[in-house]
Amino acid sequence: MTKYQSPIGMRDLLSEDFKYFNKIEKVCREIAGFYGFQRIEPPILEQSLLFEKGTGQGTEIVQKQMFSLRTKGGDCLTLRPEYTPSIIRAYFEHGMESLPKPVKLWYFGPCFRHEKPQSGRYRQFYQFGFEFLGSESWIIDAQTIQLSYNILKALEFKNLIIKVNSIGDSQCCPYYKKVLMSYLRSYRNSICADCVKRLKLNPLRILDCKNEKCQEIIRGGAPQILDHLCKDCNDHFKKVLESLDTLKIPYTLDPYLVRGLDYYTRTVFEISTEKEGEGGQGTLVGGGRYDNLAKILGGKEVPACGCASGVGRIANLLKEKSKGDSKTTSKVFLAQVGELAKKKSLKLFEDFRKQKIKVVETLHKDSLSLQLKLANKAGVKYVLIMGQKEALEEKIIIRDMKSGKQKTVALARVIKEIKRKTGK
Repeated sequence: MTKYQSPIGMRDLLSEDFKYFNKIEKVCREIAGFYGFQRIEPPILEQSLLFEKGTGQGTEIVQKQMFSLRTKGGDCLTLRPEYTPSIIRAYFEHGMESLPKPVKLWYFGPCFRHEKPQSGRYRQFYQFGFEFLGSESWIIDAQTIQLSYNILKALEFKNLIIKVNSIGDSQCCPYYKKVLMSYLRSYRNSICADCVKRLKLNPLRILDCKNEKCQEIIRGGAPQILDHLCKDCNDHFKKVLESLDTLKIPYTLDPYLVRGLDYYTRTVFEISTEKEGEGGQGTLVGGGRYDNLAKILGGKEVPACGCASGVGRIANLLKEKSKGDSKTTSKVFLAQVGELAKKKSLKLFEDFRKQKIKVVETLHKDSLSLQLKLANKAGVKYVLIMGQKEALEEKIIIRDMKSGKQKTVALARVIKEIKRKTGK
C-alpha cells in the first residue's frame, strides 16, 4: 500500500456504487425525456462571486463550506457547491431568454462543500436536478413536485413524505421577517450562536436550523408565514395545493419549512422517506420557486422553479434495500480448456455481446474445476463448456447447473439454444 490516500471527505466511486448511480441517472434521463428537458453541464469551477451573491451570504454554504481558490492570473474561483446559480448564468450567457418558455434544463454531476464528513455525507458529492426557467405559473410548481415524486416512485421508494410551504415573495416576506424577529428577540439568549448571526442576516435561516433547542423555540409558537402571505402568494399556493390534490399526491403542510438557500420565493418543498433521518439520509429531493435569483445576479427577472437531490443519499438507500439480494446479472457462464477452445471462446463471447446476451467468462483460467466453482459462486443457470475435443468438432456443452444435466450442441446453434432456455 502507498502512503497516499483520498483526501478527507472525498471517496472513490467503485463498481458497486456505479450500479446504483447508473440506475438513478437512467431514471432521471427517462423522466427528462418524457417531460422535455435538455441536459446541461456547467463547468465545475465558477467565479466565486456567482455563489456568494446567488447562493447567499447568509447561508452556511457561503459562510463555511465553499472550496475557493485564486488562480495564477488572480481570478477567484470556487468549486461549485450547487448548480442553480450556474444554470442562471448559463441561461443568460447562451441567450436562452429568447427560447420558448419555460426553458427546461436538467443536470447530473459532482458538487463540493467543505463540511464535516459523516455517514452518507462527503465533501465531493453528486446531485441531479431539474429546472423550469421563464414561467411564473403555479402549474410549474405543481409539476416540479410531481416530477420529483415520480423519480422516487420509479426508484421504488414507498411511504414518501412530501412537506410543502410557501415563504411568500418580496411583497409579503419582509413583513413576516419583522414579525419573526420580534418573536425571536426574546429567545436571543437561548438560540444557538449561528442563529444569533442569522437573526441579523436573514431570520428565515433560523427556521432551517438543525439545533434541537432552536427547533423547540420555533415550533413552540413562532409566527407562521402562511398567516402573512399577500393575496397573490396565497392564491398561487392555493392552486399548487389543489393541483397536488387532483394528482392524488400525498403531502403535509409544514408552516416552518424553508430551504437552506437565500434565493427561494413562494413554494418550497421537501420529500423524504417514512424513516426520515435514519442513517443520516434526511431529505431525498427538495426544491421550490426562485423568481429573484436572476435579478440578484444582475440580470433581468426570470421566474423559475426547480428541484435537486443528493445522488449518494438515494444510492445508499437503494443499496440498503438490495442487501441479501442474490440475483445474478447473468444466466450464462463460458468455461473453456485448451488453447484452441480459448480462441474459439473469444469469438463466441463476441457473438454473445452482439446479441446483447450477458455472459460471464474467465478466459484467463485453465482449470475446468476452478471455472465451475466460480460459475456456481456466481449463481448462473447455465455453463457452456468447450474443451479441445469440442473445439475441433465445432461443438459445445451446455450444462444446467441446477439439475446437473448437460447436452452437446453445434457451436453455430448455441446462441439460439441459450435464447430459448433463458427467454431472451
